Amino acid sequence: MVNVVVTGGAGFLGSRLARELLAARSLDVAGRGARPLRRVSLVDRVPVPPDLAVDKRVAAIRGDLGELLDPTGAGWDALAEADVIFHLAAAVSAECEADFDLGMRTNLRATESLLASCRALGTNAVVVFASSVAVFGASGEHPLPAVVDDLTAPNPQSSYGVQKVIGEQLLADYTRKGFLRGRAVRLMTVSVRPGRPNAAASSFLSGIIREPLAGERATCPVDARTEVALVSPARATGGLLCAATSTDEAWGGRTAVNLPALTVTVADMVAALEKMKIPILGERHNAYYWVRIHTGVEAEHFDAALKGVNNALRFYAGREPVATVKGWILEGFRTFADVQGEFMARLGEP
Repeated sequence: MVNVVVTGGAGFLGSRLARELLAARSLDVAGRGARPLRRVSLVDRVPVPPDLAVDKRVAAIRGDLGELLDPTGAGWDALAEADVIFHLAAAVSAECEADFDLGMRTNLRATESLLASCRALGTNAVVVFASSVAVFGASGEHPLPAVVDDLTAPNPQSSYGVQKVIGEQLLADYTRKGFLRGRAVRLMTVSVRPGRPNAAASSFLSGIIREPLAGERATCPVDARTEVALVSPARATGGLLCAATSTDEAWGGRTAVNLPALTVTVADMVAALEKMKIPILGERHNAYYWVRIHTGVEAEHFDAALKGVNNALRFYAGREPVATVKGWILEGFRTFADVQGEFMARLGEP
């Protein structure tokens, strides 16, 4: 049986990873053969999504990671049984720039505590550390090469990037000493993320696709010629799982691995959105234009329906009280709005 711990397990990638693990029902840890999945422990400050909370194989551990890793904390017990630990918990880039102490506490000290706990427990677990493309950067004395690979020297230009580099090196040293089996993977910018924008500096790279598809305006803070390295949510979780399941020989040394990425410009992204065609009633239509029009039409339909209901209620003479009928109608409107909202949100998913 396999036990898995995911820090940041209630977040977008953490919850997606948990769902993939649960759907697979087994995990091949470090290439030693697939074993049935026993438990996935999700550690986070916030509640896990409802679908995960009701799964009997999921243990939701809520609280500050540093505090939970105390020998008397729930996190310690989960680590003691873990075969694989995915360390995804982090404060994102813009947060770290705005609040230096938050970044140091969340991205550095919590990582130190996690690695120290693994050492103390002596279980030699596989630890997959989610690093970031933010470890790279260009400066006058150290320009970026045309192609960035695993051996390109890190040159972070942000507190977040610095904290990730330190995490990589700590993981490598704990691995060298035999305290655990560390695999550091550098995530590219994940796009498109569903939901609302987060505090990451690169959040707009999802927003410029997601918001227009939801009928909303999006702001792009960079030049359209800016090149970016993107990875889809599915490829990101796939890379994390690859790190956990690869044999020691296949994984190689202690160097962090860059996940594959698609390098495009912001202009390329917008052009692809505008050109995308989808089938509607046997014909292919421009998706961007259709969604934009569809969003406005549905709003008009909603408004017309509301006016019609108000007029009808003035002449209602049925058995049920008007308040009861009004409650039924409002529940219908809420359901309609929820369905439309879910439809628009999912248009931004791969």
